[in-house]
Amino acid sequence: MAQYSEWLLRRRFRLVVVLLIQCAIVVTCVGLTAYAAARVQERQGREAMTERVLAVARSLAELDQVRDAIGRVDAEQELQPLTELIQQASGVDYVVISDAEGIRITHPVPAARGRPVSTDPSGVLAGATFVGTEEGTIGTTLRAKVPVYRGGDVIGAASVGVLESEIAADLRSSLMEMAPWVLLAVLVGLTGAAGVSAAIGARVRRLEAENAELGEQRRLSRALREQTHEFRTRIHAVYGLVESGEVDAALEYLAELAPVTGTDSRESVVADPRMRAVLGAMTAEYESQGGRLEIDPLTSIDAGALDSDDVSLVANLVLNATEAAGPGGHVHVLVLADELGTEVAVADDGPGVDPQALPTMMEHGYSTKEPGDRNATRGVGLAVVWQIVQDRRGDIEVGRSSDGGALFTVRLPASPGPGRKAGHDRAVGDRGGAGVRGRR
Repeated sequence: MAQYSEWLLRRRFRLVVVLLIQCAIVVTCVGLTAYAAARVQERQGREAMTERVLAVARSLAELDQVRDAIGRVDAEQELQPLTELIQQASGVDYVVISDAEGIRITHPVPAARGRPVSTDPSGVLAGATFVGTEEGTIGTTLRAKVPVYRGGDVIGAASVGVLESEIAADLRSSLMEMAPWVLLAVLVGLTGAAGVSAAIGARVRRLEAENAELGEQRRLSRALREQTHEFRTRIHAVYGLVESGEVDAALEYLAELAPVTGTDSRESVVADPRMRAVLGAMTAEYESQGGRLEIDPLTSIDAGALDSDDVSLVANLVLNATEAAGPGGHVHVLVLADELGTEVAVADDGPGVDPQALPTMMEHGYSTKEPGDRNATRGVGLAVVWQIVQDRRGDIEVGRSSDGGALFTVRLPASPGPGRKAGHDRAVGDRGGAGVRGRR
C-alpha cells in the first residue's frame, strides 16, 4: 500500500507539474501578446499624434492671416484668438507663433508672450522643419515647428505641441480598455489548459491501467506456463513409478510434493476416487492450518458422472474458499452429480463478496487479497471456474453463506461424451449461455 500511495503521489505530482507548465505557457503567451499590443498601440498613438501636430503647424503656417499679421504691432491681438481656436479644435496643448527674432507673438500663458522661445529657433528660422520631444514652458511636449514664409523669406515660425503626459494618459486609457480582454484570454487559456491536463491525465490513467493489466496478464501467463511445465514433469514421474509397480515410492513422492497430515480414516461420502482424492488432500492440508473443511453428507456422485472439468471446478472453488476463510476458518462443500449434470455449492465464513465486484471477480488476476509476493499467482482460480462454466453453458450464483461469508453455487449440464447424456439439465436448463448472478 505504501508503494501504491507513493506511486499515486508521484503521478499526481506529475499531473500538477504538467498543469503548471501549461498555465505558465498560457500566461506567458498572453502576457507577451498583451505587451506587443501595448507597444504597437503606443507607437501608433505617437505616430498619429506626430502627424496631427505637424499637420496643424503646417496649416497654421500657410494661413494668409498669419503671414500678414507677423511683424505688425497688433499681431498679438489678431493671432492670439486664432491660435486659441485652433488649439481647441485640434486637441493640442499649445499653439505658438513667433517672429523672425524668435520672440513669441502668441502663447497659452499670457506672461510668456513677447518673450524669446524656450528652445533654439535657429534651425526653423533657417527653413528646417522640426518634429520631436523637447522641454518647454508648460512641460515636456511632442512638438512640431514649421517656418512661416512670406515672399520667399522666413518671417517667423509656427509651433504646435502635445504634452507627453497626455500621450501617456491616452495610452493608459487604451490599455485599461484592453485589460478585460487580456484577462478573459488568460481565463480561457487556463480553463483550456486545465481541460487538456484533465484529458491527458485521464488518458494517462487509462494507459497506466491497461499497462498494469497487461503486465499482470503476462505475469500470470508466465507463472501458469512454469507451473504447467513443473506439474507435467511431476505427473510423468508419478506415472512412471505407478506403471513400474512402485506404488509406495509414488506415494512417498506425492507426500513430499504435498504433505498430507491428519487424514480421516472413516470412509468418505465421496464415491468418485478422483474427487475423494482431491477433497481428501485439501481437507488434510486445510486442517493442518487449523481450518475445517466439511463435506456435506448429502454429497452424491454417481459413478462416471464427473469429468476432469468437474474436478477442476470443485478444486478451484474449494481453494478460493479456503483462501477467503483463512487459517482457522470453516468451509462447507456440497457436490451433486449424475448423468444429467453437476451442482456444486461451496460456502465459507470469510469476509464475503462485494456485490460491486461481481462483474470483474471472474477475470484473470482479480483478487481481494492485499498485494504480497510479486511472483505469487493470484486471481486465477475463479477465472478457471468461470471458463469452465462458459464452456459448459452453465450457471454460477454468488451469494452470502449462513456463516456470513461467500456462497458459490455452480450448476453445469452434463458434458457430452461416451456414456454421458447431453441436452438435459436437472438444475440449470438450456440457458443458451453461461450466466453469473449475485444475491444478498
